[in-house]
Amino acid sequence: MSRARSLSRPAAIARHALLLATGAVMLAPFIWMASLSVKPPGEIFRASFSLLPQQWYALENYGKAVTVAPLLRYMANGALVCTAILALQILVCAPCAYALAKMEFRGRGLLFGLVLTGLLLPHQVLALPLFILCYSLGILNSYAALILPFAVSPFGIFLFRQFFKTIPDDIVHAARLDGLSELAIVWRIMLPMAMPAVIAFSIFSVVAHWNDLFWPLIAVKSPNLMPPALGVAIFRGAEAGSDHGPLMAGAVLVVLPLLIAFVAAQRWFIEGLTSASLK
Repeated sequence: MSRARSLSRPAAIARHALLLATGAVMLAPFIWMASLSVKPPGEIFRASFSLLPQQWYALENYGKAVTVAPLLRYMANGALVCTAILALQILVCAPCAYALAKMEFRGRGLLFGLVLTGLLLPHQVLALPLFILCYSLGILNSYAALILPFAVSPFGIFLFRQFFKTIPDDIVHAARLDGLSELAIVWRIMLPMAMPAVIAFSIFSVVAHWNDLFWPLIAVKSPNLMPPALGVAIFRGAEAGSDHGPLMAGAVLVVLPLLIAFVAAQRWFIEGLTSASLK
């Protein structure tokens, strides 16, 4: 026992050192972004390295980021779009996942294979047919163009199916004996029990669509409809120009809600992913 512990201790130290180094590499751009957001223009491109500024310029940079461009409007658009997309995805994905996990019908394996095929297709591949569809429906340059193409998520169906399969079939049989319909079982029993998976999927969905630049760049052109990523790009090109302090301040404000949401839901996020991976 003592020999096994002595052998595993260096491995654990090496493993944690590797994780710390990887985490530092991933966090370095965000820390540098936050540092630049509180520096005056003269210190941003200074040759000597300094994480903290000699002269704090936070009020000026963040004030310019909020007032010069409608950054708060962009963030409000992002909140509206992400909330609507997430609601539609749960509304569609949960019953589909329940049918694939707990119901017996012909072609179930084929449908699940199509879901897995959907996971392999990047969204950019479907951009042209989606653009033509939105043009035919007359919904381009509207919130509907930002929301409806993402109403169905193959990843959401897959994640919910994997979690639903961990729920004992006896619970479903008992609910049917009590007279509940299949949809009632989904919303009143399965989904509350799968709340860790719902939270994990919510974080994935919100982060993906909050940071999405490709599709909004195609679907909308009105500044009043732009989500955060596209708004920051427009802010960089039109208002901020080469003034990197306000630009970094705007980027910090856009990233901050996602960081807070992830930290608040971290435990459920990890639980949702690990529980779904058991099946």
